[in-house]
Amino acid sequence: MRIALLSGAGMSAESGISTFRDALTGLWARFDPQRLATPEAFAADPALVWGWYRWRAAQVAAARPNAGHAGIARLEASGHRVDVITQNVDDLHERAGSTRVLHLHGRLLASRCADCGARRAPDPILGGPPPAETGAPEPPPRCDACAGSYRPDVVWFGEALPQAPWEAACAAIQACELLVVVGTSGLVQPAASLPGLALARAVPVLEINPDATPLSARADALWRLPASRGIAALVARLEAAPGGDPRVLVAATP
Repeated sequence: MRIALLSGAGMSAESGISTFRDALTGLWARFDPQRLATPEAFAADPALVWGWYRWRAAQVAAARPNAGHAGIARLEASGHRVDVITQNVDDLHERAGSTRVLHLHGRLLASRCADCGARRAPDPILGGPPPAETGAPEPPPRCDACAGSYRPDVVWFGEALPQAPWEAACAAIQACELLVVVGTSGLVQPAASLPGLALARAVPVLEINPDATPLSARADALWRLPASRGIAALVARLEAAPGGDPRVLVAATP
């Protein structure tokens, strides 16, 4: 079966990764998230932004994939084509074993030159000494190619999504037989518009989320479960009936 899976923050929450706003605690609680996640913020105070992102990157690097990530990788390993489209900037899908992962909002554990786009190995965002517990300001390293400053390789407010992942995500949904939307609020555009591509083709859409979202009224099936439990139920059903009709497989709530 060709499965497209759109994942959001709820997918990684069970691995202990805070959402963007939840991560603003302690020293950082006094900062507006949008002032830490815009090109203008980086231009105004690159040390503040780089230090905070280095701190977040270290937290993500120390996290581990949860049962939900593992279940998605298991689906792929069992022979299904699973295209993971994620709004998350962590690498937990890949570390769990998924090989077809599209990052709509970039990758936290990578960086690029803000001026020329060059990258360096090893990547500087995880280089050097461990960041301070609270993410103290830290000047970003300079690019070897143009002497510009490295920045996190994530999509900031006001920036367009990377074109290649976006086009690949649209293509994956246009070709899928089942769309699973797990752990996303459905509020962030343009990613929130992706389920509409499947609905327009009458492809079944399964939402796995303990909370209602703008998609809930339009989805074919609603499983009010955390990500790991919902994915486990999906894996069990697909293993029990690997060639079954996807609409029937997801119809009944676990």
